[in-house]
Amino acid sequence: MLCEDCRKQDATVHMKQVVNNQKIVLNLCSNCAKRRGFSNPLKNIPFPLADFLTSMVSGSIAEPDSELMGKSCPSCGLTYDKFAKTGRLGCGECFNTFRQPLADLLRKIHGSNLHRGKRQSSTAEGMDTLKEEARLKEELKAAIINEDFERAAQIRDLIKDIQAKMETSDVR
Repeated sequence: MLCEDCRKQDATVHMKQVVNNQKIVLNLCSNCAKRRGFSNPLKNIPFPLADFLTSMVSGSIAEPDSELMGKSCPSCGLTYDKFAKTGRLGCGECFNTFRQPLADLLRKIHGSNLHRGKRQSSTAEGMDTLKEEARLKEELKAAIINEDFERAAQIRDLIKDIQAKMETSDVR
């Protein structure tokens, strides 16, 4: 797309503005944008994701837990200390190894560590069933810890019913 002012260079600055419910779009080259007084205040500031994550990790740990800092991934050997410095995980197993601090980090960045996005309507029922099964398994663990074995037996039966339903409907 060519610059709307000089019609010689490619447009690199794209400005959109809504005035009185009408959208105004302006596509300019960098020289014409400078002439009109437009500038990018973030132009010379690098913003790599790893640096952002590193700042979030270091900011989320008030007093580093020595046990956590020494913990390492059994698959790739990445330590939490190295993740905190680089902002990068080494492999898929790192997420399981550092699950709790990563959950805290995701909660801090996104406000939640649970994805609540859209899903296809055909899989919605299957996903709800899987979520219900996971919820019941957590409830079962809690009942066993609390030695509420009658409730644990009821929950176990509910889980078996859900699993049987999923096998017949081929959800998994």
